[in-house]
Amino acid sequence: MQTYRFTLRPLSAFGTPMAGDTLFGQLCWTLRHQLGNARLGELLHGYTNGLPFAVLSDALPTGHVPLPHVTSDTWRTSTDAVQDRKALKKKKWLPTAALATPVANWQTSAFNDTEVAAPLISAWAALGKHREPKGSRHTERAQPHNTINRQTGTTGEGQFAPYAMPQIWFHPSMQFDLYVVLDDTHLNLTELTAALKYMGEVGFGRDASIGLGKFELVGDAVLNSLRREDAAPADGKANSYLTLGPCAPQGLGFCPVRSTYQVATRFGRHGDAAVQSGQPFKRPVLLAKAGGVFWPETLDTSRQFIGQGLGGASNPVSLAMPETVQQGYAPVIAITRPVETHA
Repeated sequence: MQTYRFTLRPLSAFGTPMAGDTLFGQLCWTLRHQLGNARLGELLHGYTNGLPFAVLSDALPTGHVPLPHVTSDTWRTSTDAVQDRKALKKKKWLPTAALATPVANWQTSAFNDTEVAAPLISAWAALGKHREPKGSRHTERAQPHNTINRQTGTTGEGQFAPYAMPQIWFHPSMQFDLYVVLDDTHLNLTELTAALKYMGEVGFGRDASIGLGKFELVGDAVLNSLRREDAAPADGKANSYLTLGPCAPQGLGFCPVRSTYQVATRFGRHGDAAVQSGQPFKRPVLLAKAGGVFWPETLDTSRQFIGQGLGGASNPVSLAMPETVQQGYAPVIAITRPVETHA
């Protein structure tokens, strides 16, 4: 398998965050339309047995990866920095150039949402395309919706009551990196690129039918942009995996003491044609968020993803479509976690 990096530029507001498992779900629907249901079935053969044809990361700010979710005593900070703990807690994006430095220094090298967008915003302003002196990588706004009662010609109560839905608006200069671990013996790079391009044209996630979730691919895919040898910092032999997307690490033998992560319950729902099935909702799934650190008994620095495929007919996550699978895999980077922190 090979790891590729795609660069995405948002072209509209988004109704759904660009999380790896959600992107994978829409990728499957796109491949079904482009290549046929039989080909998709071939691609998903063995998916729940550790044989994914593709593993997608979250869409990450260009040139950055998630700051690991570790305990505060992992970080080496100055006295002045310690006094502003609220600011430190907002740090969540680590420049890829900092991966080769000791893990203890990563927090001071990391950025919050506003800081990670600043260089791109400044470059955008220098081109005369944006007049605002400052900004963040995204803002969230409520979009009002109305449902008209055709008998009265107005809104009303109950199902006709006006409501609002959140939208995510990205700064026009923002770009995102999407890492895809691809088994090109099953799906080649040309087919994957075509599918991602199509996803950007029709829109990703909620309310794509009314113009949300559109993006474009910038340039060509870059092969193995985060090489394992680049990812092992200078302070020792790599001993842990840093995840670039949500994953399901349960039962895979990771150390429960030295592994640190934050959990999220995914209340998934079907997309595309399955929305009209009458049962669009899936069973809840517990995942570890991107930025988790997992300590295996023996680390393989050549390993490009961890996790497991969820669902399938033997353990369905969907009652409407028992064959449905959920991405519980995530691309990873090998890092060196300080042993003495949780020894």
